[in-house]
Amino acid sequence: MTATERVTRVVVWFVAAFTVVFLMTPLIVTIAVSFGSSTVFTLPPPDWSLRWYQRLANTRGLLPALMVSLQVAAISTAIAMALGTLCAIALVRGSFPGREAISTFLISPLMLPGLVIGIAMLQGFKALGLRDVYASLFVAHVVITLPYVVRTVVGALSLFDFSLIDAARTLGCNYPTALIRVLVPALAPAFLTSGMFAFLASMDNYPISIFFTDAWTKTLPIQMLQYVEETPDPTIAAISAGLVLLAILVLIIGDRLVGLRKLADF
Repeated sequence: MTATERVTRVVVWFVAAFTVVFLMTPLIVTIAVSFGSSTVFTLPPPDWSLRWYQRLANTRGLLPALMVSLQVAAISTAIAMALGTLCAIALVRGSFPGREAISTFLISPLMLPGLVIGIAMLQGFKALGLRDVYASLFVAHVVITLPYVVRTVVGALSLFDFSLIDAARTLGCNYPTALIRVLVPALAPAFLTSGMFAFLASMDNYPISIFFTDAWTKTLPIQMLQYVEETPDPTIAAISAGLVLLAILVLIIGDRLVGLRKLADF
């Protein structure tokens, strides 16, 4: 290994380590504050305590907001996975004019600021007469989760050998059965990866959800912001620690079912 290669490797490792520390420090600080006994955000805390986690059970509006977020995230992710898979198959297998433009359009919500998307959808729903809170949230969250599914499944389908489906059909399977037995298992890592990202993106979304909630129906991020404005104590840190735990649990489940290496490939 030449001197230039050694220096390059050291620089790469330094940048990687700095990036990890830069990204993880806010999470570690938040979790540490949530276990403190102080009524303000103090680090290091004067004493360790679980008081803020115990307070979660009596926090006004927390459970309803959590249930709304879970319902919206689960249903929108399921719909996005179904629609996204069909769109991905059409983009990979189809040959029609404007395919690249459609592909870019499907992932465009990732490129635009959430505030812009929220305002645009608010005006669109108003023109269509869609005023129901849950219906608006479901449609809006499908729009923001669909790109994760399309991008991931398109990448997986690009590597899939479709001749395997023809081989399964020659062995006696009809077309739907061949898809279920051959295509679905091969795309399982892509489905799991896209579902994980879509679910977490829906759970954490604020700039779009704020346009479609009301005083009685709020998602968890919106309720958390209200807590910060009304009572800025470490209760919000305890809620944030719970969301971090949720992300860790999702990754652990993905690792157990597929493996992190395969998940990273998509």
